[in-house]
Amino acid sequence: MAEIGFIGLGNMAKAMIGGMLENQIVQPGQIIGSAKTRETCDLMAARYGIGIRSSNAEVAAEARTLILAVKPQFLAEVIDQIKGAVREEQLIISIAAGKTLGWLAETFGRELKFVRCMPNTPAMVGEGCTGVCVNGRVTKEEADYCLRLMESFGKASLIEDRLVNAVGVVSGSSPAYVFMFMEAMADGAVMAGMPRKQAYEFAAQAVLGSAKLMLETGMHPGELKDMVCSPGGTTIEGVKVLEERGFRGAVMDAMAACMAKYERL
Repeated sequence: MAEIGFIGLGNMAKAMIGGMLENQIVQPGQIIGSAKTRETCDLMAARYGIGIRSSNAEVAAEARTLILAVKPQFLAEVIDQIKGAVREEQLIISIAAGKTLGWLAETFGRELKFVRCMPNTPAMVGEGCTGVCVNGRVTKEEADYCLRLMESFGKASLIEDRLVNAVGVVSGSSPAYVFMFMEAMADGAVMAGMPRKQAYEFAAQAVLGSAKLMLETGMHPGELKDMVCSPGGTTIEGVKVLEERGFRGAVMDAMAACMAKYERL
């Protein structure tokens, strides 16, 4: 019996497996997985030393904890393949956006130990942020175990099922906006004469340092913004332009559009 089974071995599964092994939550021989292509399976086996199974049903039958790391549009098909192999005592973790605990129970055709997790791509460098929600069949010890798994590649918090989409909006999708912001900042630095590679490094470090400053000081972001804006200085001129162009409103509108899409999945 394997400790953890992954159905789907894409980028997010790769980040999760890497974090679990690096933090010695499990050993390579305790993880099994399956994927659509043999090439993906072979690459993951070579990179991490995990066991590979030829079908999703085999993974479901052998794993104590089953992680469904497939995209939302494929999840129903995968569940149809494995629902006869899962067990009452098994912990089933889904990372598919938009698929609620109720949807999981309905699609499996019975109530099992379901967990919804919403990790994000910074998990690939050990800086993920994951929301975790569980149904009534999951014990406190099992919920704590799920948190330990998710904390192996970043931060994790228990949340209510109704807030999972909000987690997806604020941490799951938002790295794309942050990357766009960094790219735009770098473009501005290039306009000022800085070489492109150096501009990306300065922009990325500014974002990293700003986030760390807020997390470690616990200060309100508005207060930290005010610290940078000296009276009559350069920064307040830039802030004025962003406000005139609807910067904050545009971000909020983008997140609202993202939330609407989550709810349609």
